[in-house]
Amino acid sequence: MTTDAHALFQSHPRSYSHNKYVYPVLSRRAKGLSIGVNINPDKSCNFNCIYCQVDRSTPGTVGPIDLEALRAELEQMVELAASGRIFEGPQFASAPAELRRLRDIAISGDGEPTLRPELPQVVDICAEVRRRSGLDDLKLVLLTNGSLLHKPEVAVALKTLDANNGEIWFKLDAGSQHFYYQVARSAVPRWRILANLIEAARARPIVIQTLLMRIDGVGPSDEEMGTYCLLLRTVASDGGRIKLVQVHTIARPPAESCVTPLPDAEIDRLVELIRRETGLPVEGFYGAAAEG
Repeated sequence: MTTDAHALFQSHPRSYSHNKYVYPVLSRRAKGLSIGVNINPDKSCNFNCIYCQVDRSTPGTVGPIDLEALRAELEQMVELAASGRIFEGPQFASAPAELRRLRDIAISGDGEPTLRPELPQVVDICAEVRRRSGLDDLKLVLLTNGSLLHKPEVAVALKTLDANNGEIWFKLDAGSQHFYYQVARSAVPRWRILANLIEAARARPIVIQTLLMRIDGVGPSDEEMGTYCLLLRTVASDGGRIKLVQVHTIARPPAESCVTPLPDAEIDRLVELIRRETGLPVEGFYGAAAEG
């Protein structure tokens, strides 16, 4: 990876021009250009992850989402990206040729998107813009911690997602209950996350996103990784379909200074471990420079 590309991957500002909701990102995991739709400008989240890379030193913007403004921003961004004109600007001028491809519209942002009551309407807008643009291969991606996938209003959004080349990227950073509470620092019970994970994966193939890190200089233990692999095998044995496991680490400054990225060699080792122990497709993504 070139130095310029690495810098682009590390830069994920959730703003572009004067947009309030829609922003472009050169994404490692999407392998190209991803259009982000931030429906949490209020920074609302029911997790308080120790590695969170959202700047919570300033307050978010409260109030309902302006759906028409979001639609207009998304239409403009899709046209810029699909035409390639976005790569003429300074932000992406150094992007390598193999990454100059629009890969997805990703509903994510500065919090947990399933907390927002407007989620079904937002997914409808994304699907409509995709359809009207004639981009049949373009993915719609929902990045979520999975805590609210059982809610009826979220199920409505997932139905639209499934009908429009959609994918759920389900955050799963821990195998054990102890590590879950240490990392997520959430009041959401772990059983709810696991129940939703199994149900979601039974309904459609999903992508697992796992962020691994050092905490006070120590990476995940062998015992924790064994429990994590057992969990993935359990999902599969219960009828869940996992199309890919994405293993990544810290790429930008985290919430807590005790959190540091895993070195590349450790990411490689853990990817191979998970692949061997689960039989699933696994990809690794490197973070910021780490010592050791």
